[in-house]
Amino acid sequence: MKIGIILGSIREGRVNEDVAKWVKKTAENYTQELEFELVDLKKYDLPVFAEPASPAYTDDLVEKEKQRPWSEKLDSLDGYIFVTPEYNHGMSSALKNGLDFVYNELNDKAAGIVSYGSAGGVRSAEQLRTVLSEFQVAHVRTHPALSLFYDWNDEGLNPSDAQKDAVETMLYQLTYWAEAMKSVREKKAEKSGDPKK
Repeated sequence: MKIGIILGSIREGRVNEDVAKWVKKTAENYTQELEFELVDLKKYDLPVFAEPASPAYTDDLVEKEKQRPWSEKLDSLDGYIFVTPEYNHGMSSALKNGLDFVYNELNDKAAGIVSYGSAGGVRSAEQLRTVLSEFQVAHVRTHPALSLFYDWNDEGLNPSDAQKDAVETMLYQLTYWAEAMKSVREKKAEKSGDPKK
């Protein structure tokens, strides 16, 4: 099964990429059951979401050509790990905007969250959980929350052993949920006769 590690920041000088790479390395050392891929929101040229209707209700998007590569990437994955910063007590506008451009692509999949910020990014993660619930995503309980004060030093990202343990626990939960949600999608496809579901 394929898990996308979603880089949730597009800012210049972001630390998001360092966190995502650390999560990927930790994940690959922890399990061979899942395949991990970095998915960088910055590489997708998404405009500000201003569609007349949500993708939950229509495929007829004005910006369909710009949205398609992002949509296809998320659709090809069996689950996600969202690496989210906390900006002003919430998730980044870029991440929310990216999520607004999709809907069915995420349905009945599993996700973990890794957040960071001055307070560990926990408010961002809780906001993201609310959005993921609308997408019918099974988000796992364990949530590594990196502190800008304690998990970085003069040389950059330096997570504690406790943070590594939290990522591994999240991965343990994500493995089983991703498998379970794949079965859900297969059963739904069987009932509907639609092999894409």
